[in-house]
Amino acid sequence: MPTKPDVIYTARATAYGDGRSGSVTSDDDVIDLNLAVPKEMGGPGGELTNPEQLFAAGYAACFHSALKIVGRKLGVDVEGSTVTAAVGIGQLGPAFGLTVALDVALPNAADRDAATKALEAAHEVCPYSSATRGNIVVDLNLV
Repeated sequence: MPTKPDVIYTARATAYGDGRSGSVTSDDDVIDLNLAVPKEMGGPGGELTNPEQLFAAGYAACFHSALKIVGRKLGVDVEGSTVTAAVGIGQLGPAFGLTVALDVALPNAADRDAATKALEAAHEVCPYSSATRGNIVVDLNLV
């Protein structure tokens, strides 16, 4: 059984309506979004978000913070860095599964090997990476 961390913050969001075609709100109303199923999955798509986009945004931001922390510790220049998360969803046997590709740009890193080590170290400490480890495929790409 996993070890529970000492929690310092808890985010709360509620989904209501029609699931993937419903809405989500955070308990502080900072997030108040309507959702739509993407066209690729038979929905209307359009200007509304979906759970995979929300997951991608959270993972990208969290991984970027982890990268900045470990990059500085390892002496890798993280200024101007970006992280783009691509979250895919598809059939996985009888259920659906996710994939993640993290495309990381470190334009000021002088040493590619050191930059790669920073990516790997960030993947070890990022809470999203810890949550997904062993559950979904996560590809790390230095771009």
